[in-house]
Amino acid sequence: MTETDTVVQTGDAEAQPSSDVGGVAADRLRSFVQRIERLEEEKAALTADIRDVYAEAKSSGFDTKILRQVIRLRKLDNADRREQEELLDLYMAALGMPE
Repeated sequence: MTETDTVVQTGDAEAQPSSDVGGVAADRLRSFVQRIERLEEEKAALTADIRDVYAEAKSSGFDTKILRQVIRLRKLDNADRREQEELLDLYMAALGMPE
């Protein structure tokens, strides 16, 4: 170990040297990486939970494609939703598609 090295205790009780590498504090970088990895794991679990809810809705007879559209539309404010609906109507009329 050099003068700039320090010892960092990780969750698995092993000691790892940590130093500033190229001006980057290795322990700070490791902390960011571990937090991101933990959040990615949580995101994967939430994605699986959402998939399960869609499967449950489908087994109850709901159209999941339409359900996804409803979820997307509910995220929009009224003005944005109206604008999208008006553009959709305009494009459909331009293509000669009946409403």
